[in-house]
Amino acid sequence: MIPRALDPFLAFPQALRATGFPASPDRTETFLTAVGLLGPRRLADVRRAAHAVYGPGPDRQELFDTIFDTVFLGRSIAAPAPGEPEELPPSFDAGAFEDLIAPEDEDPSGGEATAAERLFARELASGDEDALLRTFSRALPRSLPKRRSRRLAPGNGRLADARRAFRDMLRRDGEITQLPTRHRLPRERRVVMLIDVSGSMKQGTEGALRLAHALVQGGQRVECFTLGTRLTRVTRPLRHKNRDQALTLASGLVADWDGGTRLGEAMAVFLSIPRFAAHTRGALVIIVSDGLERGGPEALIASTQRLKSLAWSVLWLSPLAADPAFRPETGAMKAILPMLDRLGDGSTPPAIAAEILDFAKGARR
Repeated sequence: MIPRALDPFLAFPQALRATGFPASPDRTETFLTAVGLLGPRRLADVRRAAHAVYGPGPDRQELFDTIFDTVFLGRSIAAPAPGEPEELPPSFDAGAFEDLIAPEDEDPSGGEATAAERLFARELASGDEDALLRTFSRALPRSLPKRRSRRLAPGNGRLADARRAFRDMLRRDGEITQLPTRHRLPRERRVVMLIDVSGSMKQGTEGALRLAHALVQGGQRVECFTLGTRLTRVTRPLRHKNRDQALTLASGLVADWDGGTRLGEAMAVFLSIPRFAAHTRGALVIIVSDGLERGGPEALIASTQRLKSLAWSVLWLSPLAADPAFRPETGAMKAILPMLDRLGDGSTPPAIAAEILDFAKGARR
């Protein structure tokens, strides 16, 4: 079994190849050898080894460092936006941010999707749903969907247990009265949660993050990301048991709170990174978003099609679906509706929790 410490070193060449860098197997082997020879005490030594082995040109060095930070530090990636380069908002590293002046015609209520990118940290409150979140977290182990794993255990199954059969024969002078069998142990499916943090989701973002923390705490294999104008993995901070500490750390990572909406492009970035896309294979994917998208629906449709081909089931939770009579009106949501296994209520943490538990118990493709 490969140690988990090697995961980023093996994922890094895959991410390079996905963005057009030459990262052949022999270069990867040389990279691992160089890191071993350096005996690195800090990440800067690993970065120097990567530059020495893969040798990015001056014009692509910034992109190379961005991929390195994404794989080894889990930093956010700015999602591309359609249009001419001069129309795109500036890109900021997750380490330091500058304030952007909001346009005068922007709706401060977050009721509409915008293209503007706001970069700042938000202070998240712990909320008053403690009892609900504890109950939800305790219910997850028995409620989340399972699949058969490759691990076998004695029991009533279809696979013969030859070892037990021979041991029984030795104890009974070669006779066997009943053939022992084995069965495959169930294993919890992966769960991937994608949370829209754009301005149009402003009222429900904090509640969704609190529920995501309970989901990470109660599930065995849960990954959580935020989507807006950027893609940010927040699984690691949400693994802290203390909710206040976890939300504070997550708030510091997410740079695009209440900004513009590039949902389709952010999902495309998510699916273009091999180690992120691998989480969705055979997984229950939960998307908390109103689906309000700037521009054409092409990016969102293409990303949803790819997601459907990888995932076991796709559950889309929208705050607009709190009304039982709700029907999607935007072109993007109408187009992707047939690709979803369910469109549910994502207006409040209790509604999200109920939708996840009900869907996990009864949904089948």
